Amino acid sequence: MLAVPTVTQAGLLLLDGQGVITYVNAEARQMMGCSLPDVVGRDFWDVVPAQIAEQYLAPTNLALASSLQHHFIAQDEFEGSWTEYTFILNPAGSSVSMRDVRGAKITERLLRDSERRNEAIFNVNPNAMWVFDAVSLDIISVNRAAAEFYGVPPHMFLKLKMGALFPDGEGAALLSAIDHRMGARDGKLVAEVCKQKKRNGEIVLVELACARIRWNETKAIFVSLADVTERHLGDRALRRENVDMEEELASVHAELKKSSRDLQAFTYALSNDLLGPLHSANGFAAVLIDKYSAVLDDAGRRYVNRIQASLRQLARLVDDLRVLVQLPPPGQMEAVDIVALCKLLIADFRRREPDRVVVIELDTSQTLVADKILFTRALTCLLDNAWKFTARKAEGWVRVALLPGKEPHETVLQVSDNGAGFDEAYTDKLFTAFQRLHSSADFPGSGLGLAIVKSVAERHSGRVWAETSPTGASFYMAFPQAVTELTEPAQQTL
Repeated sequence: MLAVPTVTQAGLLLLDGQGVITYVNAEARQMMGCSLPDVVGRDFWDVVPAQIAEQYLAPTNLALASSLQHHFIAQDEFEGSWTEYTFILNPAGSSVSMRDVRGAKITERLLRDSERRNEAIFNVNPNAMWVFDAVSLDIISVNRAAAEFYGVPPHMFLKLKMGALFPDGEGAALLSAIDHRMGARDGKLVAEVCKQKKRNGEIVLVELACARIRWNETKAIFVSLADVTERHLGDRALRRENVDMEEELASVHAELKKSSRDLQAFTYALSNDLLGPLHSANGFAAVLIDKYSAVLDDAGRRYVNRIQASLRQLARLVDDLRVLVQLPPPGQMEAVDIVALCKLLIADFRRREPDRVVVIELDTSQTLVADKILFTRALTCLLDNAWKFTARKAEGWVRVALLPGKEPHETVLQVSDNGAGFDEAYTDKLFTAFQRLHSSADFPGSGLGLAIVKSVAERHSGRVWAETSPTGASFYMAFPQAVTELTEPAQQTL
């Protein structure tokens, strides 16, 4: 008799030549659900579930008639169990081992369900995808999007090798590149741009994303593609546009250089060719008054005075126009003492018109960081403007202050006066060159002062605006500043 193992993890039964049980271990008794102590001596097929006996008795006897071993996996539908039975013939009869494979069956079912879901997702995915055997290069799966993209029905697609989708043998080159970059690693995704051939012969440019996978236990390569033909054409058009833009920029740059040369010539003409004759004419007018006033009547002397006034007005216009066109970009930025600068400028105005009564209020002890030369030019224009438009007041009033701006880290220069003000409907024209809102006979000037102010502000990345009221006008220049804290203004009166 065969030796009976004393320790085993599987159920074990020994049968004699007629299939009668001669031994059964505890594991087998438990798996069979058999609690009878006299199971020994009974036919094996009488103690297994009836549906298993009906299904597997005849096939097992037939298999053992020609083979020493036979096994099958059966389900006990009542218990919900899966058991693997293995029959091995021996001289005394046969042995039957029983192994619970319910866990493996559940895993197998889950795996099949997962594969079915994956295949469904693969098939309905809007991106064109296909799979080919890594060894034979046969295409073994394709989704609807790929079949539509290539114009090849799925049943015909599955008869192709991967090289049939590449023009001029480019498939081998791609496969070599994939092998080089991917190696033998599963799941690593690589992308290649290449050409693909549709069924109608059309050649398109695509980006193929490829990865090694296991497809139904077959070593395969997964391919997902994106048509980049339009993008490629778009890139070519963009490069062409860039070339055209560079050529256009070069043309504009050349035109700007020419304009700059013309502007320099114009500025030279203003500085030399025009101012010279103006000074000469003014000199002759002065001589005429000095030497020939005795022979001129009152009307003649008024005409000469008007000639001199017009010449001075024209000379100032030329000077302001030259300043406007020659304003440089900001140079060295430094702290400007507003109070000291205002005192210097106001003193010059009072020397020219000592009889004027004008109260000057300086509401600031702050400094403003700016290009001092440019800022002085702008402040001169603003103070000159205020001085001029308060000329008809018995007592003029001008206020200069530094205020915090609405934007972060911004300081605002305010110059206000109690002068003639302006029509609010024309506020947007105030800072435009040659836009005068008052007659030159009433308030002489070149019409360029506020245009210079705006240009200086813009060169500091700042801005300008103005406000009017029945009691006068206020003009503002905003300058971006470093992070500083404004202290309380200290008011001074000049």
